[in-house]
Amino acid sequence: MNRDALQSALSQDGGISARAGLAELETGADFEVFLNRTASAQQLWRIWSCRYEIMLDTGVTPRPGLAETITKLQAAGAAPVYMATVTGSQRRFILVLSENLAQCVAC
Repeated sequence: MNRDALQSALSQDGGISARAGLAELETGADFEVFLNRTASAQQLWRIWSCRYEIMLDTGVTPRPGLAETITKLQAAGAAPVYMATVTGSQRRFILVLSENLAQCVAC
């Protein structure tokens, strides 16, 4: 997957984290797409929703957009997804991409 395709996928997601990740990508941030394995959105939802609940229970403030990401993962159900990262100057973004890599399911 090239930078333009990843930017196109991110541009379709209007979420706060996706917009921030796209801005980093547009300014030359490093990225990596993990094409050697897939997971289901449901598997990732289980992991991230549990982490989110632990953060809330322990008084840790979740990063902006995490609640939205969890909702999007749940909505995607059992759909196979790929993961990617964008490493910006201040933050690393974890992206969840559709099986065809054309859409950002969650960021």
